[in-house]
Amino acid sequence: MATKIRLARHGRKDYAFYHIVVADSRSPRDGKIIERIGSYNPNTNPATVDLKFDRALYWVGVGAQPTDTARNILSGEGVMLMKHLNGGVAKGAFSQEEAQKRFDAWKAQKDAKNGKISSEEAEKKRTAQKALLAQEVEANKAKAAAIAEKRAAAAAELAAAAQEAAKEAAAAEAEAKGEEAPAEEAEA
Repeated sequence: MATKIRLARHGRKDYAFYHIVVADSRSPRDGKIIERIGSYNPNTNPATVDLKFDRALYWVGVGAQPTDTARNILSGEGVMLMKHLNGGVAKGAFSQEEAQKRFDAWKAQKDAKNGKISSEEAEKKRTAQKALLAQEVEANKAKAAAIAEKRAAAAAELAAAAQEAAKEAAAAEAEAKGEEAPAEEAEA
């Protein structure tokens, strides 16, 4: 039986994620599988890969052929490099400890690169949030100034209306006193 390491699609429309599976090459994409060895989510940055490294290395070692995309994923996780290093150990080119040391150095370099990408993405996000906050603060200041201006105009209008009412009341009081005085004189 010819086995393949390939991706089986899952998820919803426009948001797919994939299971990394070992299956018979004649079975359909989402059909019967032999073993699920991981998952791949391309919707994150960088893409998230969860892989059972030992099982993937076993299947590649026994001859399972990865598809092009699966090969890229396995290479990115170091399975193909480890297979290559294990071939060197089998030939006697170097020891298992040397192979592990080389693999660890490669993995550390790859993790540093991914960490840099993640930190750059986080910095971009922080910068964008700061810019949005600054815009919002400016908009709030403009709104507060407009509200203060409206309130000042309303207070001035209210004060003017109160002065007008006070003048009218004073005039009415003066008029009332003026009319009462002649009436009192007439009685006297």
